[in-house]
Amino acid sequence: MTTTLAIDCGGGGIKGSVLDDTGTMRAQPVRVPTPYPLSPALFVETLTALSQQLPKADRATIGLPGMIRHGVVIKTPHYITKSGPRSKVLPELVEAWEGFDARAALTEALGIPCKVLNDAEVHAAGVITGQGLEVVLTLGTGLGFALFDGGHLAPHLELSQIPVKPDVVFDNYIGEPERRRLGDALWSRRVVRLVDSLRPVFLWDRLYVGGGNSRHLTPTSTARLGDETVIVPNGAALVGGSRIWLLESR
Repeated sequence: MTTTLAIDCGGGGIKGSVLDDTGTMRAQPVRVPTPYPLSPALFVETLTALSQQLPKADRATIGLPGMIRHGVVIKTPHYITKSGPRSKVLPELVEAWEGFDARAALTEALGIPCKVLNDAEVHAAGVITGQGLEVVLTLGTGLGFALFDGGHLAPHLELSQIPVKPDVVFDNYIGEPERRRLGDALWSRRVVRLVDSLRPVFLWDRLYVGGGNSRHLTPTSTARLGDETVIVPNGAALVGGSRIWLLESR
């Protein structure tokens, strides 16, 4: 049986577990706060220390926010800041993260084969059926997005950076600070408007809405999301760490 170390890297916390090839956890998840300021070296050190609290695995999947292409960080929104999401951006961290080969660094540090993808893509792998065009939106610190066609992962798109109005992108419009400011009812209406704006763009067969904040959607707004929409648990982010290996081997 092949085991996978799955690590979900968020703006506020990093959590991981070890799963078997059926997606069943073989150990209780471990969570640590995301340290700031976070250099790539400290990132690798933090994930290595977390992995040492878990059983040895045969391979690893790491999901982190931002544009990740072939395991290389093109751009990441939170880890370039002084003290976390919405804090001051540090130019030296921008330079350090852009072009950082996370897959190579983590493969060497952990001593096992690694996949490094956008965190929403890993989350999506845990919930999709592999049939038709499936879109996954994750609601958390910001907005995450993943697209699968017949179980095949499409190139990543940062929908979070689409402008809603001048100086406001979806990441700010729908993220956790706005949920706290508006309250769940008004924030949930924004999520419905987001879905309504994306539906004619993708014409998906199935939409999944997940992430930690999906549980805050009001019943009224959930009903308005449409019959083709499924609300999924946040735990899928770790399950997807195991399942992405099967999906990508098709």
